[in-house]
Amino acid sequence: MNWLTSLFQVSKPIIAMCHLKALPGDPGYDAQKGMDGIVESARINLRALQDGGVDAIMFSNEASLPYLTKVETITTACMARVIAELLPEIRVPFGVNVLWDPAASIDLAVATGGLFVREIFTGVYASDYGLWNTNCGKVIRHQHAVGGQHVKLFYNIVPESAVYLAERHIVDIAKSTVFVSKPDALCVSGLTAGAEASLETLRLVKQAVPDTVVFANTGVRLSNVEEMLAVADGAIVGTTFKRDGYIWNDVDVARVSAFMDKVHSLRR
Repeated sequence: MNWLTSLFQVSKPIIAMCHLKALPGDPGYDAQKGMDGIVESARINLRALQDGGVDAIMFSNEASLPYLTKVETITTACMARVIAELLPEIRVPFGVNVLWDPAASIDLAVATGGLFVREIFTGVYASDYGLWNTNCGKVIRHQHAVGGQHVKLFYNIVPESAVYLAERHIVDIAKSTVFVSKPDALCVSGLTAGAEASLETLRLVKQAVPDTVVFANTGVRLSNVEEMLAVADGAIVGTTFKRDGYIWNDVDVARVSAFMDKVHSLRR
């Protein structure tokens, strides 16, 4: 796991989500505020997250509901514009997540200088978005074709709003995923964004693949961060940093600071 501390410069890193407002083409897009409004919203949240002391940032099109498993070109292009405008202000390592399109996520990382992506790379699922299939071999070859070999890949092996089409134990999934595709990290999620990941599932995955980085991917909050980080190698945190703990509110710097103070005490 040397790459983890090398990339984030800390043990048990906290990667904070910078959720973008709905983008052009999304049903929730605010045409009156336009792209300038999206950039300004992202800037406000980026500043709050960094001022609160997070270790890294991940930009995502969280408000692009309902999600596509192959996004339209406009989505990636708009996300690239937002990140490009914010680059002079980004002080921590950052990554990207174009929901739910792994090739587009890699493209965006390469274009903007993102160091990691989180996506669904493997599996076939029954999901709220229909039958959800993947093609890991094709995506990894695409990563190499576009010069993205340096981009770390975080595999979400417990997808939100979905289950494996055929019943498979999470231990088997973790072991075969690591053997077949050599992910840089595995992410363990709850049912939806903000829903607590099962501590037992986290423990089973970490025990199954002890040499692979495992992140707690959803539902990590001040009240459970100690037990989550006792098992996981780090956490990806979004909802708990928002005002009143509501996913669509802006980031509350006081909530971020309190959370990171607790993390710093755990590291000591």
